[in-house]
Amino acid sequence: MQRGINHIGIAVKSISEALPLYEDVFGMINEGEEIVPSQKVRVAFLSAGNTRIELLEPLDGTSAIAKFIETKGEGIHHIALEVSSIKDRIAELKEKGLQLIDEEPRPGAHHTEVAFIHPKSVHRVLVELCEKPKREE
Repeated sequence: MQRGINHIGIAVKSISEALPLYEDVFGMINEGEEIVPSQKVRVAFLSAGNTRIELLEPLDGTSAIAKFIETKGEGIHHIALEVSSIKDRIAELKEKGLQLIDEEPRPGAHHTEVAFIHPKSVHRVLVELCEKPKREE
């Protein structure tokens, strides 16, 4: 089941150069930065109310974000949908014939599990499925 939009990912060449725009001009709150080794990126999440964006900076020239910036320039990279069970959602989407980039979840930022739907299946928009970690009880 989908829980809504988790964030919008924006590819940037440099997070440190992009942050002043989002913090000082737009008044967004920086939730922190981290490196996501599985995707070869440094990310920074910013929020304003219930809206979140993720800035993605490539760690090297082999990352998908570096290739995206090289071919399309900086800008919106993906829309992330929060799901309650990523494995179930992947299975449902495969059954419905959508082309997936990831048929198994992989590690994302903030200890999430993520998987991407190919843009060919979603009107040329890269969609990320995102499952937050289960809370310890």
